[in-house]
Amino acid sequence: MSEDLMTIRQMCDAFDVTPRTLRFYEARELIFPQRRGQHRLYDRRDRARLILILRGKRFGFSLEQIRQLLQLYEPGGTNRAQIAATIEVGRDRLADMERQYAELSEAIADLRQQISDATGRLSAAPTEQP
Repeated sequence: MSEDLMTIRQMCDAFDVTPRTLRFYEARELIFPQRRGQHRLYDRRDRARLILILRGKRFGFSLEQIRQLLQLYEPGGTNRAQIAATIEVGRDRLADMERQYAELSEAIADLRQQISDATGRLSAAPTEQP
């Protein structure tokens, strides 16, 4: 196998994904492996796109958002449109994550207080005799 091409197994091992995941991304037109008979071969572009897909998923971007951002890539261009769109989507997602973080922090503090109150009541309650 050429250094520039990887099999589906090599991709799975390198990126800790399943063959099903790669086929799913291919069906969603996010990656475009070469086909040689029944074999899929992934080049550097596919690997770069997969890195971006996995990063986007980790940040909570939808597959549609990721697809739209990937479509803006212009080989050899400045990619200003892609970068600007990525910043906009990233800022929106960051705002959502910060809101969720604040809500979760509040829920954690509330649960801690509830546990503390219940522990205090349990400690103060007389022990039941059978």
